[in-house]
Amino acid sequence: MKHIKLGDLEVSRIGLGAMGMSFGYTGSGKSDAESVRAVHRALELGVTFLDTAEIYGPFTNEELVGRAIRGRRDDVVVATKFGLVSHAGGGPGVPDSSPANVRTSVEGSLRRLGTDYIDLYYQHRVDPGTPVEDTVGALAELVAEGKVRHIGLSEAGVGTIRRAHAVHPVTALQSEYSLWTRDPEAEVLPALRELGIGFVAYSPLGHGFLTGGVRSTDDFDDTDLRATNPRFTGDNFRRNQPIADAVEAVAAEAGVTPAQTALAWLLARGDDVVPIPGTRRVTRVEENTAAETVELTAAQLARLDALPMAAGDHHTAEQRELMGL
Repeated sequence: MKHIKLGDLEVSRIGLGAMGMSFGYTGSGKSDAESVRAVHRALELGVTFLDTAEIYGPFTNEELVGRAIRGRRDDVVVATKFGLVSHAGGGPGVPDSSPANVRTSVEGSLRRLGTDYIDLYYQHRVDPGTPVEDTVGALAELVAEGKVRHIGLSEAGVGTIRRAHAVHPVTALQSEYSLWTRDPEAEVLPALRELGIGFVAYSPLGHGFLTGGVRSTDDFDDTDLRATNPRFTGDNFRRNQPIADAVEAVAAEAGVTPAQTALAWLLARGDDVVPIPGTRRVTRVEENTAAETVELTAAQLARLDALPMAAGDHHTAEQRELMGL
């Protein structure tokens, strides 16, 4: 698989998001063995970039990734995140990017991942109670100590990105980006390119919606984040269906799957954009990684570019409050 640079960090052109192996979707955590097989298959196919976070589970996803990469650490670029678990008594779901919490978080992640360094360490969400300069200052100390090699931000705005980058170089920003979440295009992507920061796109398949495989929400259980996602609820689900239908039509014309079409569109946005589709299934890993070789025509890309914005916010009100959005 082709490799590209996020800042000065080399990663595979497509990564693997591990969250859904333990957290967030119907059936998560039911088969760790299946998830480990999916990671191993991804590595066989040339995927080197794995993404996790301490909040996923919480904690169990990092443990799972650690088991999957045991004995293969040098073959993998491991990205994880801190900041949505307060270790000073607040617990999971409480934003805390204070320097003390950063220290506690990194030690836990290193232990669970079974490694002595993290390749890319993200602030998971901006902490309104801690100046980003203080957080990045603590991260810079971890870089100097060798516990972290590169730092990143997630779902941060341009102002925050600039303030953080002035303290220590930011390697990557991770935010939601896909054919139905194009918010980063207006301001964030131009700023990242000005500063030489890479972009990591999570949920590049619209939480599965763009694969064409979600035709009803009836099968979502109460642990599935999509059950309350505004784009999957009420009339928005019906209003958004034409987007999936359009992706499916282009896919049929190109002779590939809808998932590969959605990923190929994202890859065409630039060599500084790396999607991290998540799955716990080997077959989906194989399908997603094959998107690297898909080349859509200019006309097909234009048709996808012209699709309307998705109806509904891509976060619930509670999630927006938690993220300070």
